[in-house]
Amino acid sequence: MEFIAREETGKELLLESLENKTLPRAPWVPFAGVHAGKLKGYTAREVLTDGEKLVQSLLEVNRLYRPDGQPVVFDLQLEAEALGCDLVWSDVNPPSVSGHPLKKDREIHGLLPDESSGRIPLVLEAMREMKRKVGRHTALFGLVCGPLTLASHLRGTDFFMDIIEEPQYAQDLLSYTSDVCNRMAGMYIEAGMDVIAFVDPMVSQISPRHFKRYLSGPFSGLFASVRQNGAKSSFFVCGDATKNIEAMCQTGPDSLFVDENIDLVSAKEITDSYGVVIGGNIPLTTTMLYGNQKDNMKYVIELLERLGTRNYIVAPGCDMPYDVPVENGIAIQQAVRDVERVKAILENYETTEEGIEIDLPDYEHLEKPLIEVFTLDSATCAACTYMMSVARLALEEFKDRVDVVEYKFTVRENIHRIKKMGVKNLPSIYINGRLKYSSIIPDRREFFSEIEKLLSS
Repeated sequence: MEFIAREETGKELLLESLENKTLPRAPWVPFAGVHAGKLKGYTAREVLTDGEKLVQSLLEVNRLYRPDGQPVVFDLQLEAEALGCDLVWSDVNPPSVSGHPLKKDREIHGLLPDESSGRIPLVLEAMREMKRKVGRHTALFGLVCGPLTLASHLRGTDFFMDIIEEPQYAQDLLSYTSDVCNRMAGMYIEAGMDVIAFVDPMVSQISPRHFKRYLSGPFSGLFASVRQNGAKSSFFVCGDATKNIEAMCQTGPDSLFVDENIDLVSAKEITDSYGVVIGGNIPLTTTMLYGNQKDNMKYVIELLERLGTRNYIVAPGCDMPYDVPVENGIAIQQAVRDVERVKAILENYETTEEGIEIDLPDYEHLEKPLIEVFTLDSATCAACTYMMSVARLALEEFKDRVDVVEYKFTVRENIHRIKKMGVKNLPSIYINGRLKYSSIIPDRREFFSEIEKLLSS
């Protein structure tokens, strides 16, 4: 009898990767949230509020980018909306939270979402439909807003004061948001999701001491629950979470996804020691949004040369920008699947940078304190949103005695400004040209004190 070898599906490849197996190539997961809508000509709002348009867009991602795994929805405000947060919508970004129900009324009511809450029914139906249509060959990811970010959505910037001043209340709120996460994970697993990713960008904004005190228990419980329910798990963080990588691994996820703020080679030494697969971190703007096909191929090939194919998943650093050129996504999957041919294409290719002249302020002769907030984009990045919120509080407090400006890394000119300023991590706050806070939400009183000193000098 003659046996014909069966080609392994992308889903099998990805799931084997999460079991620490040596593979013929690295898996590829495009985190195409609202960008999926762009492929079919739909706005971000349309793709996140219309189930039919969402599924059409996801199928287009599957067709064009040939993923081994893909998320169904990338919207960290889904749970917050179901729990009473107000949202501001955009045509090119996921919505952002504008109202925090626990800001004034601090009582934690314990309401848990169900299959009828908010837009959750739409998402669950899209998951079931995607499972039917591509679930045999593509691993599907259910993305859940993590407990710390969800607590921030519910309480606002006051939550970071709670961590310091009211630790019991902070623990109670995180216990509740962890219950919400567990409920969401259960619904997503029932809807057919292969991997549950808890996406918690705010983890990059707290110290290892606070992580261990407030988050080690909740995350350990969440990953254990996912495992007991037969799914794989992921810890997804944005920003410079370098200081928390080991503590995150100790909570027991199958994988960890990080963005360009993280040195992947150093991080992988830690994740490998815990048997955790690491994924990331193709730059969202400089490479995916503003680079060309060869730039994207080159970045991926260099990642693979440094990291290998074991315990590594090729992926964007976070949710892909809406306007990423489709040819760049295709270029990445070509590089993942045909390394040697792409290397030949790239022979002697060097990335060129567009020359844009940036004039920096005369920081030594400012009329009043200048607060510059460097973000990925406060409309889409939760950590950036809350750092920018603290800056706006300063504007409310000091009014026209200070100037506040945000520089978003999604704007080409700002990329050059950030490089000229020597900004290492996003988000960061500079006052009068000097770095004051990097990847940490400032204590409001300490922040105001810094400004007071400048005003009185």
